[in-house]
Amino acid sequence: MSRDSIGFTFMVSAALCVVCSILVSGAAVGLRSRQDLNKENERKKNILSAAGLINPDAAANEISKVYDERVKGIIVDLNTGKVVTDDKELFPNPQEYDQKAAADNPKMSMEIPSAEDLAGIKRRENYSWVYLINDENGKLSQYVLPVRGKGLWSTLWGFLALDTNLNTIAGLTFYEHGETPGLGGEVDNPKWKALWKGKEAYGKDFEPEIEVIKGTVVPDSKNAIHEVDGLSGATITSRGVTHLLDFWLGNLGFRPYLESIREQGEK
Repeated sequence: MSRDSIGFTFMVSAALCVVCSILVSGAAVGLRSRQDLNKENERKKNILSAAGLINPDAAANEISKVYDERVKGIIVDLNTGKVVTDDKELFPNPQEYDQKAAADNPKMSMEIPSAEDLAGIKRRENYSWVYLINDENGKLSQYVLPVRGKGLWSTLWGFLALDTNLNTIAGLTFYEHGETPGLGGEVDNPKWKALWKGKEAYGKDFEPEIEVIKGTVVPDSKNAIHEVDGLSGATITSRGVTHLLDFWLGNLGFRPYLESIREQGEK
């Protein structure tokens, strides 16, 4: 076959496509374990960051060390508030439970009535991870709860950390979103995130009260303990943060679980 023929050109092109496909597929398979490890490390980092236990630029080995020493993950039935981690029928291998995938699985989630879908997520998984944080002496010091909800352009995925009084906020982080940089994207700003520490999530009767307001919190106002400064130029994202916390702290979120802890403490 002539090197100048159309057939030869097609043959060379096809051979190149096959070789490139093999190389790309091989790289994807070969790097999968490293990608999974990085993904797991990122999850641990964000949990620890919400709890204020680690700097965002911490090395991977430091993240793993602190996580292993201070964090215990449990699985909670969001409908009943019961801890079900040891239910072998539900979770033969609890560490393999993928909460994100469960939220999209009709058999493992529920459709949220539109009137109650404050977070704008449409479906909610039946079971959720909760991360118990111990202090340096091994005593329980915080609960870290996964939260998510709609902002302006995207779903914001994050973690809310509560002190053991189940009301005082220890931290809030968002690790995945597509909000506008410099506006709604300021949910990642360390200065804004620092405003959450010490705020109270609930008001009387254990009803969610925490709110991102428009403008700046007046320190001596009666609701200041439940208010956080709004994000400048990002009213919808700010409102989305309020709504998602309202949802996850409410009856369709973690409230049944948190109430069960309160009841155990009162016995």
